[in-house]
Amino acid sequence: MLERRETEKKNRWPEQSLVWWGFPHPLGSPMGLLATAIVFCMLPDPAFLRTLEQQDLPTVEGVPSLNMRFDSWRMELSWDCKENTTYLECVMIHKENGPIEITPQEKECHCKFSDYSLHDGVTLVVKVNSTQRLIPETLVYNNSGGECTAAQNFSCFIYNANFMNCSWAKGQAAPDDVQYFLYIRDSRGKRERECPHYIEDSGTHVGCHLEDLSGLANYNYFLVNGTSQRTGIQFFDSVLSWKKIEIYSPPNNISVHCNKSYCVIRWEKPKTRHKLSNMEFKYQLNIQKQSTKEHSEDQVIEVPGNLENNYSFPSPEPRPKHTVKIRTSDARIQKWGDWSQPVEFERDTAREGTQAGGVGEGEAGFPRSREPDAGPDPRTLGS
Repeated sequence: MLERRETEKKNRWPEQSLVWWGFPHPLGSPMGLLATAIVFCMLPDPAFLRTLEQQDLPTVEGVPSLNMRFDSWRMELSWDCKENTTYLECVMIHKENGPIEITPQEKECHCKFSDYSLHDGVTLVVKVNSTQRLIPETLVYNNSGGECTAAQNFSCFIYNANFMNCSWAKGQAAPDDVQYFLYIRDSRGKRERECPHYIEDSGTHVGCHLEDLSGLANYNYFLVNGTSQRTGIQFFDSVLSWKKIEIYSPPNNISVHCNKSYCVIRWEKPKTRHKLSNMEFKYQLNIQKQSTKEHSEDQVIEVPGNLENNYSFPSPEPRPKHTVKIRTSDARIQKWGDWSQPVEFERDTAREGTQAGGVGEGEAGFPRSREPDAGPDPRTLGS
């Protein structure tokens, strides 16, 4: 195992070379996802983009091949520059996103695409104007390896602003000796890393815990590739936005202020991975009124975030004991986090200057919530 890991470290970021096209890569390397590439030369009709899989692919004699190359880790398409040739457009034909078009810089023979998932395969096209003819040259990029051997059910979530857990399951057709490796690269391509703490199930990596999220951008590229002595393993990749995967903590400093007729609940926005305005949150308040010793009445209210972050409601004296707990979500993407610890109130807290429930006392005698839980134990991920 140690020998295999040392080999993987030495070959993690190999230089781009034609040697790697279509052949198994060293253990754990993200470049191992370079799959079999087939070059189809000089199709005379651009309409082939819509019918590529249904038609034969004739060639045009007398026009040299561009020798197209695709660095899938860098998302960069390159080719050999030719004299008296103008490169008009690069196109990535993506199964989910359709044609993605880029115009190369003048006299440059490469295009760099934004991050997209590649595990379903893509078709890459360079449109060339040579000797007054518009000729597209095409490269088909496939995910080599045994069918259904890739990691499946991949997901990640950020919690407590500074921690992230990712998990996946073993591919349905993956052999018993399969081993998976997770790599993460920010969308700017400035930082790349392998998972520092793997979670295992019977010796197979099925999850990852990260405690250092520095360098992550708004969008990040995740790659899970695999190795086996028995067969080639397909890769799985995904582009995730931190905003869509962050689970917000409960709000901070929850307090309740009551007079003879009304109660006002106040709170502060939670700490998040990146600084957000109050308007980017929404909250659910669960207000529970103890009607008898055996029964209670629940009321759930949804409140948009604002500068005040408060909610007032009529509660005349004498009032029974109440509790309130609050949870947070993104205002546009509904994904609720955990509930806060309940805060109890019943007496006139403004007049008496005391808290009613033993939860801790804030400024001016307002009850304050307990600290939120530390979040899930990463060691239990995938168990």
